[in-house]
Amino acid sequence: MAHNRGQGNADRAEPSAADLRRWRQHLANERAEAAVYRDLAQRRTGEDRDILLALAAAEGRHEQFWLALLNEDVGKPRRSDIRSRTLGFLARHFGSVFVLALAQRAEARSTYDADADATATMAADERIHGEVVRALATQGRSRLSGGFRAAVFGANDGLVSNLALVLGISASGVSNHTVLITGLAGLLAGALSMAAGEYVSVSSQRELLAASTPDPQAGAAVPALDVDANELALVYRARGMSEKDAMNHAAIVLGAQPDAPNHQFGSTPTESTQNEAIGTGLQAALSSFCFFGSGALIPVLPYLFGLQGVVALAVAAILVGVALIGTGVIVGLLSGGPPLRRALRQLLIGYGAAATTYLLGLLLGTGLS
Repeated sequence: MAHNRGQGNADRAEPSAADLRRWRQHLANERAEAAVYRDLAQRRTGEDRDILLALAAAEGRHEQFWLALLNEDVGKPRRSDIRSRTLGFLARHFGSVFVLALAQRAEARSTYDADADATATMAADERIHGEVVRALATQGRSRLSGGFRAAVFGANDGLVSNLALVLGISASGVSNHTVLITGLAGLLAGALSMAAGEYVSVSSQRELLAASTPDPQAGAAVPALDVDANELALVYRARGMSEKDAMNHAAIVLGAQPDAPNHQFGSTPTESTQNEAIGTGLQAALSSFCFFGSGALIPVLPYLFGLQGVVALAVAAILVGVALIGTGVIVGLLSGGPPLRRALRQLLIGYGAAATTYLLGLLLGTGLS
């Protein structure tokens, strides 16, 4: 039964049992979401805490809407849906960027746009809430992204490359001992190579950023500049300002207190965020080494435990498949994307590479024999 948005209870037709169930579920979900934001706020300070409490208050307003709509039919409190309960548990016990990423997805799944009984304002609120949570989660994603990128790439490379190596060598018809030694050698060589590559890559990127960062000592020269020549304007023009804007900004800086312009030459917030997101070379190298090694160990486990032939290959493929699904889900959750789609993508890519190598191993084994 549809109802017109924004009308008072007196103008509404008698709600059906399905309407009451739906309203009660909305009420339970709003209460759960408000609790999630309050729990997250307890683990934060400053502006983040205030923002989360404001989100909780907004969910509270939605709760009051459904209470007023239900009136005497509110009934016994319903349990929120499984997603909201899971989110609440994580918020109470962890309060990490994963929870914010899940909360972002929860806001994006709001059905108020298609619900005839929800107001247009409530639907707009949920959409904006998603953007607020996205911004909060972005801060955590930036802090994670350097080491996390290396960890994800390392784990996936270890899983896929060593599975492909083990399958290819096995298909060529060599002994189990040779497969095991080859797998362990691939683990160590790949982990060291990944660590070295990540160290060089991240260190080089940080050095490039450092070379582009304004010299903080240059600010000391500002008070001695010729005001009429206004050399300072060239700095701002080189940074992308128009000539007029650069001249105006330079005039303001030159007219300020002697110690005021120094900050003009320091690292910008964007540069600081970039350095934070990239991480350090050592951090990336250690993450790559550990996660590549842990990923590359999985295809070798069946051979370490004495399995042989097709059984060992099947067990290795299944273990790697489970691990690939796990990494795909984690990436999906952190990115705010659909976890299942990310998991299937990881699985198909990994199995595709391994299957190709296995076929080449068969061809190589046939040719040698």
